[in-house]
Amino acid sequence: MELRFSASEDAFELRLDGKLLLRHANSCPAVVIARGNPSVEMYRGNFRIEDAPGESVRPDSFSLEGDGAVLLSDGVEVVRLSLAGSALQVDALDPSFDRIHLHFHAEAGEVVWGGGEQMSYLALNGRRLPMWTSEPGVGRDKSTELTRIMDAEGMAGGDYWNTNYPQPTFLSSRWLAVHCAETCYSVLDFTDANTHRVEVWSRSARFEFFGADGPKALVGLLSDRFGRQPALPDWAISGAIVGLKSGASSFDRLEKFIDAGSAVSGLWCEDWAGIRQTSFGRRLFWDWHLGERSEERFPGLEGRIVDLARRGIKFLAYVNPYLAEDGDLFADAAAGGHFCLKLDSDEPHLVDFGEFDCGVLDFTREETRSWFAERIIGREMLDRGIAGWMADFGEYLPTDLRLADGSDPMEAHNLYPVLWAQVNAQAVASRGKTGDAVFFMRAGFSGVQAHCPLLWAGDQCVDFTRHDGIGTVITAALSAGLLGNAYSHSDCGGYTSLHGNVRSEELLRRWCELAAFAPVMRSHEGNRPDDNLQYDSSPGLLDCFARWSRVHAYLAPYVRELCGEAIRSGLPLQRPLFLEYPDDPKLFAVQDQYLYGSDLLVAPVIEEGADRRDVVLPGEGPWRHCWSGEDFAPGTHSVAAPIGAPPVFYRPEARHAPLFAGLAGVLSQ
Repeated sequence: MELRFSASEDAFELRLDGKLLLRHANSCPAVVIARGNPSVEMYRGNFRIEDAPGESVRPDSFSLEGDGAVLLSDGVEVVRLSLAGSALQVDALDPSFDRIHLHFHAEAGEVVWGGGEQMSYLALNGRRLPMWTSEPGVGRDKSTELTRIMDAEGMAGGDYWNTNYPQPTFLSSRWLAVHCAETCYSVLDFTDANTHRVEVWSRSARFEFFGADGPKALVGLLSDRFGRQPALPDWAISGAIVGLKSGASSFDRLEKFIDAGSAVSGLWCEDWAGIRQTSFGRRLFWDWHLGERSEERFPGLEGRIVDLARRGIKFLAYVNPYLAEDGDLFADAAAGGHFCLKLDSDEPHLVDFGEFDCGVLDFTREETRSWFAERIIGREMLDRGIAGWMADFGEYLPTDLRLADGSDPMEAHNLYPVLWAQVNAQAVASRGKTGDAVFFMRAGFSGVQAHCPLLWAGDQCVDFTRHDGIGTVITAALSAGLLGNAYSHSDCGGYTSLHGNVRSEELLRRWCELAAFAPVMRSHEGNRPDDNLQYDSSPGLLDCFARWSRVHAYLAPYVRELCGEAIRSGLPLQRPLFLEYPDDPKLFAVQDQYLYGSDLLVAPVIEEGADRRDVVLPGEGPWRHCWSGEDFAPGTHSVAAPIGAPPVFYRPEARHAPLFAGLAGVLSQ
């Protein structure tokens, strides 16, 4: 690809293989710099970040110099632009200017996607999205009472742009992609139809450009850049992972799932290391080892794990990169210098995680990464037969602490989830388990793709709400998939239950229908399990889970083929419609249905009380309804969608059509 400048008398352009990226004119500069004056506040992973920038400079002249350009203001050189391959380096020449605003060219009707894992919107036009990993918030909609309550309780309500996994990369319908290669706070701003603005809180920024003749090739290029995941192991895609956290009784409850005919591949007990009760609900005791608390809750756990393995059932656990101050491992970690430190002393910096304080592991330190990978994940988990786990959190790195490598926490904050993923991958590799043991994460940033084998969509509310309910997991999978994350899934049943918001039977049934058509199907009891319905709360719910788990398992041969395609091409398993049908702009913003591979189309019901929904069938050939066998012509149709029969279609000419034709029979068993 050729990246080059061209100039006229008072303007210049930057093009990639002839496609215009930015246009700079003396009267309308593409780069503006400023001095920042930030304010950063954090409370339990929720951030309030504001800036009151001081002096700003708008260049008024320029000169091209070989493969670069120098921008001037009142005759003084203020910004240098340098080309290196298919990348642009932007430097403010006065180091006191630490804000760069770069304006990229936008064409009329151009649609943009990206931004990491976005929960509310797939197409980002008209939106401004800060790139900062954090708790996504509860409710995420400032017009709702729940969000207002959570904001009042600790900045915890969130907004449409809050996400565990931001990434300053965007793709456009001109089949271009732009990636900001910095880890600092930045903003993608698409509120002006005439320009794509990127704001970077740094005196220098590197931008990488990608171009292709269509979206599939473009996604492949991004996957090449950020890294590809290994294929999911057979056990992870061949049955459901049942999430239970009632201590030793979880094993007895699992037998009820099996007796009901569930296809079970794993038992996930996040409470394996013990629990503590808080006002938020039943929390885990953040001390990741088999000790007194673990033995009290799970007597003889190692033997139980072996017994499950003999039956072909994996045991999964939980871990995060923090250690409770009142736990057994805290003193060992402190003695080894493994914690981030206070600004004014060599004591560990403690973070309030909700009625208990924890030290934050300093993963900028190689010795700490190795210690955690070996001492905790290696010895306490993998060596004891644990085959998978939720690698939770990663978003909480405060900005008012000291790091071992001397880096600025404002620069390290977004990088921290990537280091956390690296620790987990290092532990798995140390035991020769890459591609077999599976950990799943919600937090991320640029480059997490190279280490994390599986995303999960985080903590949705147990409801159908627009910005924090069941539908957001579709948007999450589709947006993250465009940036090289092939595999995503969600907490089947949702997670967050607060202020009287509890699960309905309808929600649990609809979530099963959705989860069956994801690479991994895993249930969760939520933060308040005793207040909420569970899949073993009634024979009807248990039967529902069993039937959809069998559907999930039945699709394993197709999913296995899609895993191979992901390795070869970088394509995600769950795809926005436009990825396969790029010539139809009407598909660019569709985010409530998806293609599972290229041959299955899934349109989950994500509205409470709905028994029909509109379904867009793309392309030119017919689509066959999985449950009735009826063929539908391309276009938009109102399709019956009673509970137990969500709209799912396949292409009759697909190679796997005979497999898909058997889905109705599997569901009715």
